[in-house]
Amino acid sequence: RRLACGDVEGRLETIFGRVRAVQAKSGRFDMLLCVGSFFGPSSGAEWAEYCTGAKKAPIPTYVLGANSQDTLSYFPDVSGCELAENITYLGRRGVFSGCSGLHIAYLSGTEAQEQPAPAHSFSAKDVEELKASLLSTPNFRGVDILLTSPWPRDVGTFANSAGEIDTKKCGSKLVSDLAASLKPRYHFAALEKAYYERLPYRNHTVLQETPQHVTRFIALADVGNTSKKKYLYAFSIVPMSAMEPTELVKQPQDVTENPYRRLCREAAKAKAEEEPSCQFFFDLNKQQGKKRPSDGKERGDSQPKQAKKPPQPTGPCWFCLASPEVEKHLVVSIGTHCYLALAKGGLLPDHVLILPIGHYQSVVDLSSEVLEEVTKYKAALKEFFRSKGKRYVLFERNYRSQHLQLQVIPVPVDLCISEDIKEAFITQAQEQQIELLEIPEHSDITQVAQPGMPYFFVELDTGEKLFHRIRGRFPLQFGRAVLAELLALPQRSDWRQCAAPRHEEAAQARAFRRDFQPFDFSLRD
Repeated sequence: RRLACGDVEGRLETIFGRVRAVQAKSGRFDMLLCVGSFFGPSSGAEWAEYCTGAKKAPIPTYVLGANSQDTLSYFPDVSGCELAENITYLGRRGVFSGCSGLHIAYLSGTEAQEQPAPAHSFSAKDVEELKASLLSTPNFRGVDILLTSPWPRDVGTFANSAGEIDTKKCGSKLVSDLAASLKPRYHFAALEKAYYERLPYRNHTVLQETPQHVTRFIALADVGNTSKKKYLYAFSIVPMSAMEPTELVKQPQDVTENPYRRLCREAAKAKAEEEPSCQFFFDLNKQQGKKRPSDGKERGDSQPKQAKKPPQPTGPCWFCLASPEVEKHLVVSIGTHCYLALAKGGLLPDHVLILPIGHYQSVVDLSSEVLEEVTKYKAALKEFFRSKGKRYVLFERNYRSQHLQLQVIPVPVDLCISEDIKEAFITQAQEQQIELLEIPEHSDITQVAQPGMPYFFVELDTGEKLFHRIRGRFPLQFGRAVLAELLALPQRSDWRQCAAPRHEEAAQARAFRRDFQPFDFSLRD
């Protein structure tokens, strides 16, 4: 059993008095781990009693180093040392392994804002050397605990609110990188004078990697704060090395996506650029994780695939172009196999649909030539919207629908980066207990969904994709509602409340058709 605390700032009697009270009530704890600033500007008088041995810490206490120039003198040895009986300075960076087998990684100081890094700061080199010392270990799976003083940047992504702390601006990107690489089961930090226990997050990519343990990030407030924010945290942990693999990788119900995914993806992309280029697709019909080349040779069949004829609808269809039910005044472009139409009751005036001319229920059912033209329309819309300072979000709901409708909604580039859009979808999904997963970068929807399978699918114009297999009920307006909230248009989340008179719809279609004309490949083919 362990205790962790936030910034002590020299208030030794307060923290040790609290530890004594906890142990008197709950029994003995093995150690106290202190993150943030252990010493403060007025630590001298209290500290002198511990230095001389007049007083003793009631529990083995391990502290991080200085976060400012003012307290450097309290740490005589950069590699770590005993400061007083039962109080140990861990050092600048490294791994502490107790007799129990627990592995505790630590990084002292704050992120350097200048070079060379001051003695109370860490640099990218410090982080790389700490990572290298651990990642080179055979069969490395992660560490049990990570101690840092600063919060990791973006730790609140996909998670519960951190209150007044803006996690997109607060904290250190280097600490985020460290946490993403070391995969701690617990990560403690301080300095922000706030308590924040984040929902646990995954350390693996679903559909791509074998399940791994989760990480729990906990930020602790300053000791003895008048706001009574939590500064002491008690927890029990069995060393990773002593756990059964199945027990270690159990995923709690409230687990979220990894908040550092973008950083991990950028690192993976940089590594991929150093290796020979080879595109792979994930074959979900085979053993998990096995890849097959994209040249199709594994199939053992060099015959070209025969084009599928679209099935005929069982009744009237609002979207088959030949159907009398189609509202043709909304059509803005017609290709060989697909057409483009403004959405009726669109979220925005330039909300459009990509639809197959024939009757297909979903993207999974499309023939190769129809799919090729869908891709051409997506490319044209990307170019068109980018010329207007926008990016598109595309989604499909293959559930309680007869005819494929690819909803394409533009959002301002300066308002929404791709991570914000993904976060909005994933957060809303978690609130509604919908498992929305990011699918592998080089895979497409046809590799994770079979014909007839109900699903919800999101694609950004960057190629990033999210997928949910629908197994029960699903909110019909989910995709639109997420974007309505993101664009601060909650009143337009239901299309039925947004339908305009026919003459206004026709005018909007003419305007869109005119603006889209330079990008419309169907006029050139």
